[in-house]
Amino acid sequence: MYNLLVTSMEGAWENGFYEYDRSRFLEYTNEKIASSFNSLPPEHLATITKYPCLFAYEGHELDVRIGQITSIKERGRKLLIEFALDANIPPIPFSSIKPIATLLDIRDWEMNRTHWAIKDENLLERLSAASLINLTNQEITIEQENLPLNHENELQISTLQEFVGKILSVEKENDLEVFYRGHSDKTRYKLEPSLFRKDKDGNYLYLDNEHLLYRELIVSNSADFSSDNYTLDRLVRMQHYSLPTRLLDITSNPLIALYFACKANSDTEGEIITFSLQRESIKYFDSDVASCIANLARLPKNEKQRIDFFDEPSEIKVTEEKKTKAQRDEEIAAFNQQEPVRRLTHFIREEKSFFEPKIIKSDLRRVVCVKSKKSNDRISSQSGAFLLFGLDAVLDELGTTDIKVERISITNKSKILKELDLLNINESTVFPYIENSAKYVANKYVFNKPIQSVANHEVD
Repeated sequence: MYNLLVTSMEGAWENGFYEYDRSRFLEYTNEKIASSFNSLPPEHLATITKYPCLFAYEGHELDVRIGQITSIKERGRKLLIEFALDANIPPIPFSSIKPIATLLDIRDWEMNRTHWAIKDENLLERLSAASLINLTNQEITIEQENLPLNHENELQISTLQEFVGKILSVEKENDLEVFYRGHSDKTRYKLEPSLFRKDKDGNYLYLDNEHLLYRELIVSNSADFSSDNYTLDRLVRMQHYSLPTRLLDITSNPLIALYFACKANSDTEGEIITFSLQRESIKYFDSDVASCIANLARLPKNEKQRIDFFDEPSEIKVTEEKKTKAQRDEEIAAFNQQEPVRRLTHFIREEKSFFEPKIIKSDLRRVVCVKSKKSNDRISSQSGAFLLFGLDAVLDELGTTDIKVERISITNKSKILKELDLLNINESTVFPYIENSAKYVANKYVFNKPIQSVANHEVD
């Protein structure tokens, strides 16, 4: 295992520290490793620091360095690393690395993007075998630890009664609202929208073509979207039809979440995730912040990448509270003068003609809870709401300061499904379409011939 750290900032690896956006962590990392490091408790951070590092620059011209991370600190949506380069190993031209790039699981295109990957390869042995370093003369400890285990959930539920008791036992504060989500496999599914899903090698499946997905579905089914006033409305409808979007379904009904946790993977442990948020932080379908984030779906990838967020180095960063109004206004104006942001404003004005070009840069990278219109029966029946993910936004599996996350493990799924059916929570009511109702009724009343021996029957 090793860390591959890539940046576009020339000379960054001479400073001894660097700050990554949390969204760039684990890009181009295979699914098994990424799922292991989804959350970053202290023990996971300690494990990562034990892996050797390859410090590289975007492109193929600049030399790479070998070293070790000495500390990792989470700072909001940032990861601040401090590191030490190995003084015994001189800079290595990337042209020397390139012939063994495949052996190091370095893909050509990933050298064109700032990111931090964790690779399942032995960096030092590969470099030594290629005669790029001499391990015999180096005092290097090669770490080959196993991947960290994800935290085990403290509470395990195996009956509907236990689950309801747990939910009712939690005292809700008046200013909090709670939502739920069910995962049928607690080790497989992550708190990320379908648009952000990656293949087994860590490559995005859909994100690069988000603007095309959005337009193509409308072109093919324009009549279905004729009543939608906002881009958010269209994304909700697209989500309903299983198109990958930047929305993550949640529900205000815990029994619906329990149904989804049990409806598939019957032999696998599922989980319920609870999200607790300040009521005042929840947005509605006509929210300006929701419009800003939703309309990112219409920007091509290259325009999203050109948005400059003017991120300051952590050592000179000035908090918003310390900035004067004039400083904040000047920063907002500069941000909104960028060509990609002006185009984003144009999209927003198509649905809100009086919208002013005063987009706050931090809003575009947020995860916000949105209550949408109940524009179809499925949203109504599932008491649906959504988490809307901004540009490169990441929701930590352990929660954030704004969104508290807790988990309940679910076992004995078949029994729970039968108990839910007694409360009229089943495929027919959760997915209220005639074909689902027909399927449910057919399965419920299917003829089950009793198994009896001939000896049990009277002969006429």
